[in-house]
Amino acid sequence: MTALRQRGPGLLVAAVLATAATVLATVLPVVGAPVLALLGGAAFGVFARRAGDERFAPGLAATQQHLLGTAIVLLGLGLPVAAVVGVGRRTAVVLIGTLVVGALTALVVGRLLALDRESAILVAVGTTICGASAIAAATAVIKPGRDRVAYALGTIFVFNLVGVLVYPPLGHLLVLSQEAFGLWAGTAINDTSSVLAAGVTFGSAAAHFAVIVKLVRSLAIVPMCIGLHLGMRHKADATSTPLWRSIPPFVVLFLAASVIAGAGVIPPSWTSPLGHVSAWLIAAVLAAIGTTLTWQRLRSSGYRPLVFGGILAITLGSSGLALQFVTGWR
Repeated sequence: MTALRQRGPGLLVAAVLATAATVLATVLPVVGAPVLALLGGAAFGVFARRAGDERFAPGLAATQQHLLGTAIVLLGLGLPVAAVVGVGRRTAVVLIGTLVVGALTALVVGRLLALDRESAILVAVGTTICGASAIAAATAVIKPGRDRVAYALGTIFVFNLVGVLVYPPLGHLLVLSQEAFGLWAGTAINDTSSVLAAGVTFGSAAAHFAVIVKLVRSLAIVPMCIGLHLGMRHKADATSTPLWRSIPPFVVLFLAASVIAGAGVIPPSWTSPLGHVSAWLIAAVLAAIGTTLTWQRLRSSGYRPLVFGGILAITLGSSGLALQFVTGWR
């Protein structure tokens, strides 16, 4: 009871901010709940610091530490392996090819820009996999500075907006079919909400296929998290720990949830609500992160993460389109 009393105010703030962001995102889908929650948290953080009020800190810290893994596992329940395997086979060359190109580009450009490791990882996974969800998953593994998370989300938001505005007219100019545009948008635009917005602008069939492609791409969260964790394990020289015990539990549970969803154990009517709960939990975590941010900390990151994100976004979009043309997706 004492722990609940201490954490209650902060948990309530995170819940209110996440709910407000989720509702507002229905009006501003291009912005999305994660960015809105982060901005709401930052505004509340300014208020709390000026008032010298520390009673929210324990609950906000608990939100950051304990809710993220749950959100990622629930995300897996919306990614039924059996349901997306068909699309995965048809689009494998484009999806895998762009992931490889994105990873290599991130490695080279990140070094050329002398970008710090945390920012490079967060912007790279957010751009090449699935925006805020990938950033959240990477955050759970590498535990980056909160300002790095905020800057990465801001970078992703900027290029989400560009994608929503630019991709539909370019798709019409290139005379892409509905499915071809859906594949392009689902591959090259980061967050699902922005993928859907671009798809709807192009056509309903494009929107449907784009979202499926994005869900298939989201499965890359599993190898991404394992790779990041093994990289940290190698740097720590933790060779005495068995490999299977070093994998983060939420990664195993995420994969299990995806398999369960594909097995048809979960009623179809539950899929959408569980997805909404996952998105709400991610918004709550980002709201809590937002309360710790200051303008000085963000400004210290400089312009390089934004340049890095821009180069990755252009590379991903152009390589995806090239691979589509080569493999006959028009």
